[in-house]
Amino acid sequence: MSFSHPAWRRMAPGLAIVLLWTGIVAIAHATEPPLTLQAAVEQGVARAPLMTARDADIDSSREEAMRAGRLPDPTLTFGVTNFPVTSPGAFSLRSDPTTTRDIGVTQAIPSRAARAAERQLASAQIDAADANRVATTQSVQERIADAWIGVWVAEQQRDLLRELRGQGDLAVRLTQARLRGGAGSATDALAARAEVATLENRLTGVDADLAAAQASLQRWVGSSTISLAEAPDFGRLPVAQGTLEHSIDQQAPMQAWAARERVAQAALDQARAAKHPDWSVSAIYGKRAPGLSDMVMLQVGVSLPLFTRNRQDRGISAKQAQRDAVQADHEDARRAQREAVARTVAAWQGWGRQIERDQQTLLPLARDRAKTALASYGGGGSFQPWLEARRAEIEERLAYADALAARARLWAALAYLLPHHDSLQELPR
Repeated sequence: MSFSHPAWRRMAPGLAIVLLWTGIVAIAHATEPPLTLQAAVEQGVARAPLMTARDADIDSSREEAMRAGRLPDPTLTFGVTNFPVTSPGAFSLRSDPTTTRDIGVTQAIPSRAARAAERQLASAQIDAADANRVATTQSVQERIADAWIGVWVAEQQRDLLRELRGQGDLAVRLTQARLRGGAGSATDALAARAEVATLENRLTGVDADLAAAQASLQRWVGSSTISLAEAPDFGRLPVAQGTLEHSIDQQAPMQAWAARERVAQAALDQARAAKHPDWSVSAIYGKRAPGLSDMVMLQVGVSLPLFTRNRQDRGISAKQAQRDAVQADHEDARRAQREAVARTVAAWQGWGRQIERDQQTLLPLARDRAKTALASYGGGGSFQPWLEARRAEIEERLAYADALAARARLWAALAYLLPHHDSLQELPR
């Protein structure tokens, strides 16, 4: 179809808009800055539905607290008093002068201790919701960091393996050259080509892992194209080790336990408040037959917690046992958290020493071994030593990438334990 065709002229404005929009989107993606770990964490937390849910929990607790400790709604009563049901005058409101049509209001007044305990319980539940949000924030931060690290590690694996392509191509050329010269064997040439194909298979698997890791990170940050910035120094904790060891109760997973203790204590105080008497006030207006005076009745009631042994005392004992159980669980959780931090720090340090040994000794040795074996083959030696050295170098590089991943994930597990820690602001954004 010619560009002068009427149909083309009708399509041209719309097509121009589509092309313009596509260009704008492409430029926006091209100018988007690389994503740092800290930026990913901040973006992910800001848009995480889990955080919205925890905010709603806090709002719910605050709304409940607004009505805690208030007087219950009054009760409206109405009826008939001294209504005759037998002759003479049965079922008549005027046959008996004592018959009254009553309407009244009753207000229950719980004890001051009960209302104070209810307010204390509501306040403790707000603290529990806040603590739950802190723990959720720490969990979300660690999961986002784990997703970012997954992409970073896959990229590291890809780069480490791609560096070996040149040596594999060189081995193929050498085996073919020796084969043409009559000094080599077809077996060596085929083995070299197989090694190159094996490396490509490894790279294909790494590319698949990278795509999966990017999908995991996209869940949190929402961007369809992700380019990572330089990783932070995973060999240095953003929170001092001594700070971690001496701040167990301030760490995010532990804050919920302190809130649970406050809730259990408030429930115990509420049970104790049940031993205080509650009051009620009633006012009733009675309308009598014409010619007779109307009546007003005022009543004050009080509960009598006299037999508390099998009533209130049982409830107090139950709530006290629950409070003691929460305290014991809290202490066990504190010890477990202290152990978990110590074990994580020890593992992080161990991986750090292994990575340093890989960088300074094992990786250079594996590289030099493969180069030396290939050079020896080029000088007329056997091809098998290079095959063995090549496979050993690949495994060493993959083991090195695994060590990087393990240390980075342990770093993330420690970095976000203390909520809103100032040292986290030092991470690159």
